[in-house]
Amino acid sequence: MEKFSTKDIVYKYKFKFSKNLGQNFLIDDSVLEDIICAADISNGDLVIEIGPGVGTLTRELLNRANKVCAIELDSGLIPILQEELKDFPNFELIHGDALKTDFNKLIGDYSEVKFVANLPYYVTTPIISKILTEDYKFKSLTIMIQKEVGERIAAKPDCKQYGALSILVQYYCDVSVIRKVTPDAFIPSPKVDSIVIKLDRLSEPKIVLKDKKLFFKIVRLAFNMRRKTLWNALKPLKISKVDMELAFERSSIDPRRRGETLSIKEFGKLSDSIHELL
Repeated sequence: MEKFSTKDIVYKYKFKFSKNLGQNFLIDDSVLEDIICAADISNGDLVIEIGPGVGTLTRELLNRANKVCAIELDSGLIPILQEELKDFPNFELIHGDALKTDFNKLIGDYSEVKFVANLPYYVTTPIISKILTEDYKFKSLTIMIQKEVGERIAAKPDCKQYGALSILVQYYCDVSVIRKVTPDAFIPSPKVDSIVIKLDRLSEPKIVLKDKKLFFKIVRLAFNMRRKTLWNALKPLKISKVDMELAFERSSIDPRRRGETLSIKEFGKLSDSIHELL
């Protein structure tokens, strides 16, 4: 089975990159190896790959996994993938939008499910949110994304990167930063650095909540206007002054603090205290 580089395949098919789809294909073998190593694929795994490009990473996944389901939006890449990976019986190609895909239909009876993706920057947050919040049974998500977004995901309280996305991801997963990736690792070269991170799904969320919907609403409000105090940021909840004071008192949180200073556990305490009073 002859193996071609990403550049070889691009030139072979005279593929034209789409700016609208944010296409930047990985050409650095060391990054590819680090993604494969981090994903820790074994022969019993189902791998769901989002955005396989010309299939360079896909081929390596197919050599290790029980099955790889690749979801590709660009119709121009479908015949390339079909031709280049036709010798792999464990390959399933889906022409569609990952944001509109019901992953449970792909997962079926598999118990070991791992997502791998080189995500276009413009869909990074929606895809991560979908995978985490729609209750899919998966073990890990290994992704290459814009460095700035990766730093936000991994951020801790009291830094400018810390925000609602940090809390969303860290509520469901342990986050590991694998490596940084410079623009010259891609064709065409993007204008920003990238980062590879791995999200290991927790068996149970990081904290137990009385009302998850309320918790994430409070988190969003706290970060909508970062310089506002919690007292002012949470006014849209339309809770009486007396009850709000009581909620802060019960959770032992100073209402003059800003959302960027609160840990997930502190947001949980505040959310539960407000829930008890509603």
